[in-house]
Order: sequence, then structure tokens, then C-alpha cells
Amino acid sequence: MKKLSSICVYCGSSPGRVDDYTVAAHAFAQAIVERGIGLVYGGGGVGIMGILADEVLRLGGRAVGVIPESLVRKELAHANLTELHVTPSMHARKTLMAELADGFVALPGGIGTFEEIFEVWTWAQLGFHCKPCGLLNVAGYYDGLIRFLDHAAHEAFVREDQRRMLVVESDPLALLDRFASYAPPALPKWLGPGKT
Repeated sequence: MKKLSSICVYCGSSPGRVDDYTVAAHAFAQAIVERGIGLVYGGGGVGIMGILADEVLRLGGRAVGVIPESLVRKELAHANLTELHVTPSMHARKTLMAELADGFVALPGGIGTFEEIFEVWTWAQLGFHCKPCGLLNVAGYYDGLIRFLDHAAHEAFVREDQRRMLVVESDPLALLDRFASYAPPALPKWLGPGKT
């Protein structure tokens, strides 16, 4: 099994509508701290982001935030992290987060969360990295998205091996177990423009 030293988590700057999302953030924090895995995340102190980081720190874990200058000025940065990296742009933020992590997980979140997990999943299917990407499907939050992704694969816009690259679990420990045993699929040979 692959040793994961850090996991990048994308999640909401809102706590969401139901308590299940907060409970899941606490459970995920406990799971990674118990396994000696550090947290890399967006550096915020609000919503699910803040809850996750606070719980990691409370349990004695390592929480590394990466936040662009524009959000620091809006006083959204968490004040008590193990490390806080301030970047000049969102692009620099996402690049650094990807470099610091051994895998990527999306907890419930909004547009930014969707964009971030889709970007690193895209990088994986292009062979830019070999790190696992996954969804923690809390209280069925991602059910509709999962159905759509399966539909996209059925309609031959996403290859089956690409679809399987996005690991989905509802339990944090099960997700981490699958990350630890993750093996990326072999990339197809380049067949020319517009072909994979």
C-alpha cells in the first residue's frame, strides 16, 4: 500500500444545509490524523474548510493552507495553521496545492470545489500526475454528479478507465484505503490531434 503523507481536500466555504456535512468534516479529519496524513487545503477559516482544519489541529495533526492574496485581504485566512502559504493568484494556489499533496479529495462544496476536483482529475487522465482523486459522498451529496459521470461514460465522452480514476466512497476510511492501494490506469498511446 502506498504511504500517503498529505491529502489535498477541496470543500465548501459554507457549512451547508445539514449537519451531516460538518460531521463528515470531523470524521475525515480524524481519519487522516489517525493515519498520520497531513491536510493541504485552501487556507480558509470558514465553512467546511474551517471546520476540517480546526479538527485536524485539535487532534494534533498538520494543516497546511494555501490561499491567494485577494482572499487574505478579505480576512478569510485561517489564523492558526501549521503553515499558511500566500500566493499571488488562484492559478498559483492550485498549482502549489497539487505539488504539496499525494492525493485529492472533494468533500461537499460549491462551484470552486467542483472546478478544483475536475481540474486535478483532468490532469490525472492526461498523465500530468499519478495521484488518486476522489469524492467523499456525504449524505448522497454527489449522487447526481456520479449518475451524470456514469452517463458521460455510457455516451462515450469519458472512457471507462478515466471514469474509474475518480474514486467514490461515503466512508473516510474506505476512501483512504482505496487511495493507498490506487494504481493509475495505463495511458493510451497518442494517436494524433483530437484522439486518445
